[in-house]
Amino acid sequence: PHAIRLEGDLTLGGLFPVHARGPAGVPCGPVKKEKGIHRLEAMLYALDRVNGDPQVLPNLTLGARILDTCSRDTYALEQALSFVRSLLPPAGGEGRCPDGSPPRRPPPERLVGVIGASASSVSIMVANVLRLFA
Repeated sequence: PHAIRLEGDLTLGGLFPVHARGPAGVPCGPVKKEKGIHRLEAMLYALDRVNGDPQVLPNLTLGARILDTCSRDTYALEQALSFVRSLLPPAGGEGRCPDGSPPRRPPPERLVGVIGASASSVSIMVANVLRLFA
C-alpha cells in the first residue's frame, strides 16, 4: 500500500526503507526520515531535474514507481514482485467483454531499472527475482 507512481515514457523503480520494521505481525513501523524519506526525495528531485532539462532526454520523460521496503527483506521482496505482476497474464486468462471482444488493457509499464534497496541482503534478493524477468 505504500507507493508513489509517476507517469513517464520510461519507468524507474525505487525501493526505499521509508518506514522502519514494524513489530511482530505488522510489516511497517514509524517513518524513517534520514534513511528513508531523504532517499525518496533525492530520487524525485533527480527525476524532476532530468525531466526539466530537454537537453538530457529529448522527447522522453522518466516516470517512477517507488515502493516502501519497510526495512524488512521479505516485505521488500513482495513489493519487488509488483514490478513484474503487470507483465504476467491474468490468472483467469484474458477473458472476454460482454460484446465478445477482448478486454482493453493499458500497455505494460516500461520498467528500465530499479534503484535501491538500501540493504545488501534486500538488494540481492530483489536482483535475483528481477533477473528472471529481464
